[in-house]
Amino acid sequence: LLKDNIATGDKMSTTAGSMALDGVRAVRDSHVAAQLRAAGAVIIGKTNLSEWANMRSTHSTSGWSARGGQTKNPYALDRNTSGSSSGSGAAMAASLATLAVGTETDGSIVSPSSTCGLVGIKPTLGLVSRSGIIPIAHSQDTAGPMTRTVTDAALLLAAMAGIDPRDAITKDSAGKPADYQAALVRDGLKGMRLGVARNFFGRNKEVDAVIEKSLAVLKAQGATLVDVTVPNTNKYDDSEMEVLLYEFKPGLAAYLSEYAPHAQVKTMADVIAFNLKRRDKEMPYFEQEHLVASNAKAGLDSKEYRDALANSLRYSR
Repeated sequence: LLKDNIATGDKMSTTAGSMALDGVRAVRDSHVAAQLRAAGAVIIGKTNLSEWANMRSTHSTSGWSARGGQTKNPYALDRNTSGSSSGSGAAMAASLATLAVGTETDGSIVSPSSTCGLVGIKPTLGLVSRSGIIPIAHSQDTAGPMTRTVTDAALLLAAMAGIDPRDAITKDSAGKPADYQAALVRDGLKGMRLGVARNFFGRNKEVDAVIEKSLAVLKAQGATLVDVTVPNTNKYDDSEMEVLLYEFKPGLAAYLSEYAPHAQVKTMADVIAFNLKRRDKEMPYFEQEHLVASNAKAGLDSKEYRDALANSLRYSR
C-alpha cells in the first residue's frame, strides 16, 4: 500500500487527500512505485493521509482528508493514528497488506509507526528518490517503510532505494550497501553505543515506563546506553516552518506540471481557490492557513528563506 501522495501511473488517483486532485491519475509512476514494481511488489491501493501531508491548516486533525475522511486507529477506534502517513499506519496495524510506504517531512513516518506499534524508517535524504511524490519541502521530504517487522522494513527499504536521474541528490547514495537484511543478526547490538535523549522524557509517565522496558531489552542484548540531552531543540522550530512554507509552493507547482498536467489546479493559488469554492466538503472542520502562508512567500532566492534554512541546518546538527 502506498500513501496517497506517491504517484502511480495506473488507474489509481494520486491526490494527497484533496478533492482538487480527486480522479487525477499521474502520467507515470513515481520512482518509488517503479522500484517496487521492478522488485516484484503488487501495489494494491493507496492509503489515506492528513490532507496535503498535514500541511494545510494550523488546526488540523491527524489522519483527516476531504477525500478519505478520518483515519481511525485499529487499536482504539476513538483515536487517530497520528500523521501524516495515517492510513499506512492503520493499514499495517490492521494487517490489510504485507507492506506499506509512508512519507515524512517531520515525523510523518515515525510518529504514526510509533502510535500503531510498527517499524517505521525515515531514510537519509537521497537514499530514496523524491520524484513523483507530492512534496512539502525538498530539503526534508523522504518516503520510507512502515511495516510490522524489522525484516520487512529492511527488505522494503532495499527495494525502494536507488539512483534516479530525475532526482540528482540520489547520486550521493552510489556505492552504499543496500542489503539491509544482512545486518539483521541476533547479536548485532553488542558493542553499540545508543544515545537516550532524556530531554524528551517526562511528558507522560506511562509512556516513559514503556520506553524504559524497551531500553532494558536493548541493554540486555549488549548495547551500551548513554543518557544525553540533545541541545538547541528550541532554536529551529520557527525557521523550519519558514523553510517548509517557502519550499511547498514551488514544489507543488513542479509536481503538478510534471505528473498531473491535466489537473484543474496548476498552482498553490488554484488549490486555495478550489477549497474556498468547495468549503462545505474541503473545510468543514478547519481552514487552510498553511496553504495561504506558503502562497504568500517569495522565491527561494529570498534572504528570509536562505537565513531560515541556514539556521535550521546549524542547530539541527
